[in-house]
Amino acid sequence: MESPRSPLLRALTNPYFLLALAALTWSGNHVVGRAIAGHVPPYALSTLRWAVPIPILWVLARPHVVRDWPAIRQHWKLMVALGLGGGTLFSAMQYVGLQYTSALNVSVINSLAPMMIVAAGALLFGERLSARQLLGIGLSLAGVLAIITKADPARLAGLSFDIGDVIILFNMAVWAVYSACLRMAPRIHWLSFAFVLAVISALGTLPAMAWEHASGYQLQPTLATLLAVLYVAIFPSFVGYAAWNRGVEAIGASRAGAFLYVIPLYSAVLASTFLGERLMAYHVGGFVAIVAGVTLAVRRAATAR
Repeated sequence: MESPRSPLLRALTNPYFLLALAALTWSGNHVVGRAIAGHVPPYALSTLRWAVPIPILWVLARPHVVRDWPAIRQHWKLMVALGLGGGTLFSAMQYVGLQYTSALNVSVINSLAPMMIVAAGALLFGERLSARQLLGIGLSLAGVLAIITKADPARLAGLSFDIGDVIILFNMAVWAVYSACLRMAPRIHWLSFAFVLAVISALGTLPAMAWEHASGYQLQPTLATLLAVLYVAIFPSFVGYAAWNRGVEAIGASRAGAFLYVIPLYSAVLASTFLGERLMAYHVGGFVAIVAGVTLAVRRAATAR
């Protein structure tokens, strides 16, 4: 039996390994969501993504939920808002967007997250933006435009964007608002928060799943459906969340945020291998612009703190 101090265990619990693992699970989520587009209903997939891990989370979180229940009950309106925004709406719209755009596009546009969180903090909580941050926001938006227009100015003039890219861009704004509002969340154990978030998110998506089912777009009892549901429920929702929280706890949110930039790199390999998607010059140029802009915006924010 291995010692708790064994090199293997230390490697597996290293915060940098955990953050890289979280990024890999989220990149895989984009690829799986795109692979089953048109086969597995997006609202059903989103509902099951949150519903399946609930029993596991309950076993792990029960003592923490019991201890944290007074704080959860006191802040129930905020918890519902966070669950409906960061869980229900964000995950559902991600799978809807993947019906119409590539996994690689989604992963690159997701690189906007740190910059959009800075912008959301300014709009919602009055945090002042410096000229450097505004420059970073503009540069990042230019990178997104390069991706959703495929570096073709004619698309910008004609507003002929792929609807999937627009949905994902809107979805990142939802995630930014959710992340900015996390500062108001009650100080409870992360397992308590994860359990409550999963329950609210699953319940919030049920009406859309019911409408989807009544419209004739139904889950099919196939191996592909089963594997897709198991993947999104276990890895992005459970493993990814746990690894990310442990990594952030160990090295801090500002340093952990750099691992979000690894997602497009993972996706470039996974999407080309499993989906046959090609990495184009506009992907690279857009990604470089986004990372440069985010670096300007977020580094300034970190310095200001």
